[in-house]
Amino acid sequence: MRKMLIIGIGAGDPDYITVQAINALNQVDVFFVIDKGEEKDDLVFLRKLLCNKYIREPDYRIIEARDPERDRKALAYEAAVEDWYEKRAHIFEQMMLEELGDEGCGGFLVWGDPTLYDSTIRIIELIRKRKRVDFDYEVIPGISSVQALVARHRVPLNRIGEAVHVTTGRKLAEGLPEGVTNAVVMLDSQNAFRAADPETEIYWGAYIGTANEILISGKIKDVGPAIEAARAAAREKHGWIMDTYLLRYPRK
Repeated sequence: MRKMLIIGIGAGDPDYITVQAINALNQVDVFFVIDKGEEKDDLVFLRKLLCNKYIREPDYRIIEARDPERDRKALAYEAAVEDWYEKRAHIFEQMMLEELGDEGCGGFLVWGDPTLYDSTIRIIELIRKRKRVDFDYEVIPGISSVQALVARHRVPLNRIGEAVHVTTGRKLAEGLPEGVTNAVVMLDSQNAFRAADPETEIYWGAYIGTANEILISGKIKDVGPAIEAARAAAREKHGWIMDTYLLRYPRK
């Protein structure tokens, strides 16, 4: 039976990869990589760098496929994402059938951690439900951008006795649940933090763990404009941006 490994490779720094992930890399015959275009060549480069650095016997192959288009203007957000998942599932399924033998081991290298705002597990489950490919799979956790963010800022995720809420910029713009005092925000393209209390502390980071890393922290009233400017400039320069931030609201 084919085996698939969904391997978390950390948030950017090649040293973030775990021993378990290195052991998993060395089991893989074929790595499947989605190419997101020239703007995100850095992400493909990191995956290849990790393979070159940590795989002891270089007899693996890397198969790349173009990422399908996603309708980012659709009014029905969830339906648009599910349609995109189906397209990706079809591509992965074909690669598995065409490039991986019946007893082979395939690998997906996932930026950060596969369980946190990543689609790979969902897509693999879609393929299993179709029953065209017989395989089992395992998930190897990785250091997420959330962990790397607070480590780089040298702060804990929460204050004593308080919970942590993890969300997206889109959901933050809709409002947080009552009582949230620590919120980690990912996938925020609209600088939704602008609507928060100006006294809120923000710990922001982009391209965490890479040579392009940017870190800014302080109260929103003091550093908010600097974050917006840095984000816009970085996106213009690199063509893409991955950023995450922690909001720590004032105690009432």
